[in-house]
Parts: sequence; structure tokens; C-alpha cells
Amino acid sequence: MKKHVVFILISCLLLQGCAALVVAGAVSAVSTAHDRRSLGAQVEDEEIEFKLNNRLGETVELHKVVNVSFVSYNRQVLIVGQAPSRHLSLKVEELVHEQTGVRTVFNEIRIKKPVGLDVHSDDVWITSKIKSKLLTAKNLDGSHIKVYTEDGEVFLMGLVNDAEAKEAINLTRNTNSVKRVIDVFELIKVQ
Repeated sequence: MKKHVVFILISCLLLQGCAALVVAGAVSAVSTAHDRRSLGAQVEDEEIEFKLNNRLGETVELHKVVNVSFVSYNRQVLIVGQAPSRHLSLKVEELVHEQTGVRTVFNEIRIKKPVGLDVHSDDVWITSKIKSKLLTAKNLDGSHIKVYTEDGEVFLMGLVNDAEAKEAINLTRNTNSVKRVIDVFELIKVQ
């Protein structure tokens, strides 16, 4: 009898996990279909980020001393994080310029010690607050905007028109704990 109860409990937990995967998959499919980038560009952006992270990990001179992230949107790459020197920051940027498929590079690496886990958790909280604001905004579709926060600085990327860009920047600026807003939007014409 006990074995049957344990089996049923484990089965229920596994089924709940499957349901979560189905929901996550559906949300991902809707996001992908609603994205202004082509499906090919979306895949290419993921591939660029993956390859850059691998190349950084293979570069002994860099991977142990820099704390950087790569964010690719429509083949434009934003580099954020910290490096101990300008020389190492430029080495990371060079790595990105060498990557096939990258159109533009935005080097926003700060020359300072790496931030700690407490700062990263604050950054995640800031990003979630901004994403919520953007997704519930009346005058813009927040799903067209990628938000990345690093040490209280918020970076906004996406294919947006001028009005959407201004609204997103304004909403982000008026969010608690935001130190600075940097937009690297690619502006499109209103249709």
C-alpha cells in the first residue's frame, strides 16, 4: 500500500513538472511568434550568445578575471559586466568583433572589481519590476523590449519605434533602484 502512495505522489509531481514545461513552451512559442525579429534572427542571437560564452570560457587570459555577459538582439551584441583593466575590456570586445554574424558591438564593461551575488539578486529584482511595467504599459508592447540589468544600470534593447523607445526609457527611469538607463534600441519606422 505504501509503495502505491509513493508512486502516486511521485507521478503527480512529475506530471506537474510536465504541465510547467507545456506552459513554458506555449509562452515561449507566443513570444517567438510575437517578436519583431525573424525566427532566423532569434535563433542566430541565441547562437551568438552561446558561442561567445564558450569562446570566453576557452580564453584563459579572460575567463578567470572578467565578469561579463553577452546580450544579442538582432545580431547587435551588448557586453556588460566588469573587468580589472581597459586592456582586458578591449580584449573581450575584440572577441565579440571576431564572432561571425555580429553586426554591432556595444561595450558597456565597467573597469572595476566584479559585483557580488547580492548585487546580482538586486539586478534580477530590478529587471523583473521593469519587465512588469513594460508588459502592462498602455502605449507600448513590452514584449518587443529586452531588459538587462547590471549593477543597477538598466540596458534596453529591441526593435522599437521612437515613441515606444521614449515610453520604455521613461518607465525604466521611474523605477526604484535604477541608477542609470542605457538604451541600445534599433529604431524602426511606425507602420
